Amino acid sequence: MREAERLVLRLAMFSRFLLLSLIITWRFLFPPYDSSAQLNPSCLSSSSNVDDLLHLAEAGRVLWPRIGALIEGSVVWDSVCFVRIAECGYEYEQNYAFLPLLPLSISLLSGSVFAPLIPVIGYRAVLALSGYVLNNIAFVLAAIYLYKYSKSLYALFLICGIFYLFSGSNAMAMLLLAVSGAARSNGAINAEYFCLKELLQTYDAITYKRSISLGLQAIVNGALCSVCLLVPFAAFQAYGYYNKCFHGASDGLRPWCSSRVPNLYGYLQSHYWES
Repeated sequence: MREAERLVLRLAMFSRFLLLSLIITWRFLFPPYDSSAQLNPSCLSSSSNVDDLLHLAEAGRVLWPRIGALIEGSVVWDSVCFVRIAECGYEYEQNYAFLPLLPLSISLLSGSVFAPLIPVIGYRAVLALSGYVLNNIAFVLAAIYLYKYSKSLYALFLICGIFYLFSGSNAMAMLLLAVSGAARSNGAINAEYFCLKELLQTYDAITYKRSISLGLQAIVNGALCSVCLLVPFAAFQAYGYYNKCFHGASDGLRPWCSSRVPNLYGYLQSHYWES
């Protein structure tokens, strides 16, 4: 790693430590503005694979419950939903506004690397800690790739994808940009990067190389890559449609289920967040 990249790495890490220090300081000095951390009921499903871990905490056998409570109390705003999904899955309709990459990553990390901490601080605190670690590592890596060329997981895969796209590695770029679509809905519009690149290649093929076939090849390639980038977001919408419209509440289907083109994400944004 070059000296300039090491400097970017050090600055990015310092910014994370500074931010964490400020969060801890202000949490001690003032009551939290957002109280959503207190919304922490048990999972709706009694068949959750974390039941044993939760019973451990409920039995009062957590070694450092106060530290666990402090970590849980720091989970506010959208973080509450991501941690809840990692713990209990997609229980409520509005949860489908939060795409699965981060909750899945939190669940995997808390059940493997951080699993030994569960008896120490409790399962929910470990989920929150896993989210902190994932997002801060992703932030640091995203900063490095941004120099070579935030929702940190999304930024990481987006910046990496753009870097590889304009470095000539289309396959790696398509994979990374597609994964970004599993982190945030914005990932679906990253197809525009492939469209732009292929349009430039089409122009070059027709104008300078005088080859219609090369121009058509560039257009087809851009279209196929764009479709691949839409797959994660579309697959998650299909997952939500299957869960809520085929196995939904017994008192009737949700309004968006009967639409000509069911648009779960659009309905959630307009119904729950008025956007």
